[in-house]
Amino acid sequence: MGDFLLYTVGVPTTFLALVLGMALAARRILGLHVGLIRTTLACMVGLSMSEAALNAMPGPETTPALATVQVGIALLMMIALLTFAEIVVPTGSIPPPTEWWRALRGRISRARRYSRITAIAFRHGLGPYLRGRERTDTRLARSLRLALEEGGVTFVKLGQVLSTRPDLLPPDVVDELALLQDKVPAAPWPAVREVLVAELGQPPEDVFAEFDERPIAAASVAQVHRARLKSGEDVVVKVQRPGVRRVAEADLDIVIRLASTMHDKTRWGKAIGVRDLAAGFSAALREELDFRVEARNLAAVRAASDGTDVVLPAVHEDLCTARVLVMQRLDGAPVRSASLESVDRDALARTLLDALLRQVMLNGVFHADPHPGNIMLLGDGRLGMLDFGSVGRIDAQLRSALGKLLLAIDHGDPAGLRDALLELVARPDEIDEQQLERALGQFMARHLSTGMRPDVEMFGDLFKLVYRYGLSIPPEIAAVFRALATVEGTLAALSPGFNIVVESRSFADKQFSAHLTPESLKRTVTEELHAMLPMLRRLPRRADRISSALEQGRLGLSMRLFADERDRQFIVSLLHQVMLTVLGATAGVMAVLLLGADGGPRVGPDISLFQVFGYNLLVISVLLGLRVVVTIFRPRG
Repeated sequence: MGDFLLYTVGVPTTFLALVLGMALAARRILGLHVGLIRTTLACMVGLSMSEAALNAMPGPETTPALATVQVGIALLMMIALLTFAEIVVPTGSIPPPTEWWRALRGRISRARRYSRITAIAFRHGLGPYLRGRERTDTRLARSLRLALEEGGVTFVKLGQVLSTRPDLLPPDVVDELALLQDKVPAAPWPAVREVLVAELGQPPEDVFAEFDERPIAAASVAQVHRARLKSGEDVVVKVQRPGVRRVAEADLDIVIRLASTMHDKTRWGKAIGVRDLAAGFSAALREELDFRVEARNLAAVRAASDGTDVVLPAVHEDLCTARVLVMQRLDGAPVRSASLESVDRDALARTLLDALLRQVMLNGVFHADPHPGNIMLLGDGRLGMLDFGSVGRIDAQLRSALGKLLLAIDHGDPAGLRDALLELVARPDEIDEQQLERALGQFMARHLSTGMRPDVEMFGDLFKLVYRYGLSIPPEIAAVFRALATVEGTLAALSPGFNIVVESRSFADKQFSAHLTPESLKRTVTEELHAMLPMLRRLPRRADRISSALEQGRLGLSMRLFADERDRQFIVSLLHQVMLTVLGATAGVMAVLLLGADGGPRVGPDISLFQVFGYNLLVISVLLGLRVVVTIFRPRG
């Protein structure tokens, strides 16, 4: 009975304790956090290999004193196996068995979509570019546009974003991508109704007094329907197309992979930062697929548009979800199809530009896609803005740099334009600022000479110059210029011949003059004095203490070394490595001396106590050496 309990309970318990002990030791020595299955397998292999190693030594099978050596060798083998396993297959990279089927289905779905997208790319002649074989081909731009259109919603959106980056892409590619169309047939009403029921929690007829099943507009992401609330208010309901989120998520995974491939295999991909562009595009598209973000965008732009004559629709937040957006219906027609005979076209164009510039320069939140289809002429003669899925944001620092850039252009100051430009962009490590200033001077002479009418095309030339010098325009600033380039077409539809640059100068002059009024200057001085008053009050006392200490010869300088926690951690880590290195080297030297020593108490037929100590010290030396090496090469978090 005792032997039965020993083999059924004692041995498994002892083995489990050994496995847990060795796992804790491995984690402590190398900082590895591994699972139980991996640790158990490594422990079994390590024990087997340590026993084989001891069998090769003289007489270990009859020497119980070498048990500690066997454990040490097993620990070494285990650590080596776990380290190799972490390098090849890191912990967490393989999902648990319960998720294998779901992961397999996801991989199959992604692979099917990836093969379809790749086939589209090769069918349009883009294969050499994906393989990194760069060549000049005049048909590249058209082939790229056709492939993106066939790829679907995500790739159409990607092309539309790239068409706004003349600082990154050649002009022919930008012009071709600007032709991308985002119009698709409307989704069938039963599928749309399912989305409404799922999002609102009840049928649309229970929420709305009237609901028009025929959409008034349809795009690849959503379609818009007329409706009336039970309160009698006319609204429009924006409904996300069924299944578009699933397709977009799969496509975004492909976009990230393709961007990573082009970044690694092509010079141009690395030069324009295609990986970062893909990451920014993915984040923006995910926001666009969440209509709650659009509702917040609309609220922010409404707040930034107070005091202007441009109308923005109110949002019914209680009816808005991730896939449904309910807004006030604006009565009117898009600018592209509205009758403009009875209105003051110049005044409307100036009002629209003023509203957009206020959003950009004063509030930092602006409508990023003001094309003629998103600007309406209302029945009362005012303008209205629609579609806030694309909203730009720039912080105060970028607004200040942008203002300096526009002011330098207005004053014809190449040095000021260079300084403002370098504040805006992510500058490379090496740049010839003098040569850049001369190039900017030539740019200004070409576009801003006496008698010339500046236009928005000069910003395209400025982007080309930026690209030539290896500079990268931040996405926020690119969104500003995209909005200005887009609104130029809207302004041309409102008032042919309207010059956006000249009118922007007028806006800047008015804002600058507003800051020079006596009331504004008084308010600014008062705010600055309030901020400086506590310091000014303390200044006389501090000056008196400093002068007294100087007279008495007691003036000294106190400096705290390693005041930063990161500095202290670095020194502690360095001392830790030095101590481990010294201890490991010392243990190694002592091991060699003991293994080579003659005499000493015998613990076996062919082995002495000195040699047992030597073997153990050798194992300890190797373990300490491994710890130092792993600490040096481990990536810093």
